[in-house]
Amino acid sequence: MYKKLMGVALAMTAMVSLAQAQETKTIGVSIPAADHGWTAGVVYHANRVAELLMKEHPGLKVVVKTSPDPATQANALQDLEVQGIDALVILPTDPDPLVNAIKEVKSKGTFVSIVDRAPSVNDNSVRDLYVAGNNPALGEVAGQYIKDNTPDAEVVVIRGLPIPIDQQRQDGFDKAIAGSNVKVLDRQFGNWNRDDAFKVMQDYLTKYPKIDVVWCQDDDMAVGVLQAIEQAKRTDIKYVVGGAGSKDMIKKVMDGDKMIPVDVLYPPSMVGTAMELTAAAIYDQVPVHGTYTLDATLVTADNAKNYYFPDSPF
Repeated sequence: MYKKLMGVALAMTAMVSLAQAQETKTIGVSIPAADHGWTAGVVYHANRVAELLMKEHPGLKVVVKTSPDPATQANALQDLEVQGIDALVILPTDPDPLVNAIKEVKSKGTFVSIVDRAPSVNDNSVRDLYVAGNNPALGEVAGQYIKDNTPDAEVVVIRGLPIPIDQQRQDGFDKAIAGSNVKVLDRQFGNWNRDDAFKVMQDYLTKYPKIDVVWCQDDDMAVGVLQAIEQAKRTDIKYVVGGAGSKDMIKKVMDGDKMIPVDVLYPPSMVGTAMELTAAAIYDQVPVHGTYTLDATLVTADNAKNYYFPDSPF
């Protein structure tokens, strides 16, 4: 009798576990369209992790929608809400114009995760979870590497856009080199665009007969920087430090390219991190509320393979 009861209990436990595994839930993922390298990476990783999560949870449906602007993204949120979602993961094209649309979703009891671009008021009234990279650390890690490896370097800086996250990166860089012999010759905006960065670098190469290091805080801009250096046939520049973790720059680090000895992560795969944490919250009741900040990891030849996604567009 005891063995029979144990067998029934085990069978019931297995049935409950199977029912939980197959519990039907839907996660909506709303992200920007792939209008440049980094957002193309976001789209790639969102789709990649969606497939992994649906294999892990047989009852889970993940719907990924891309939008080119806030108005289109607001409409996408309405569509997801009508379909019925248990959780929303959103990387806003522009966060503040989308706050009301996000709050509308959250008001239905939906678990909301915001990725990367935070609204002006970023608290639990608008989201349950916030996942982002570390912008001040991106600049600080780059500055620390330059200070440690070329302590007397004359550096030119190519900034992104004149917006808060660019200033955070610049402040981190300035903090790292403060009190050192590293000298910043110039700072200009390259708009996180390889063609604009190419033009800025051409200007630097004309103005400065000696440059030791280029910090351009973004891998798309690093492509333009390298093209300008090669075209000018300049041999004085020791190396370039970019950032974000594009597959091309990671590959250069892996291959021991002297011009790209390191990279600093600001990974587009953070959308996947948010999706995985969100799935844990709705399936396993794991307490993931609050803010999750990713490290600005220094990618070197020793660890580069851990961050290389050859199939990614970025």
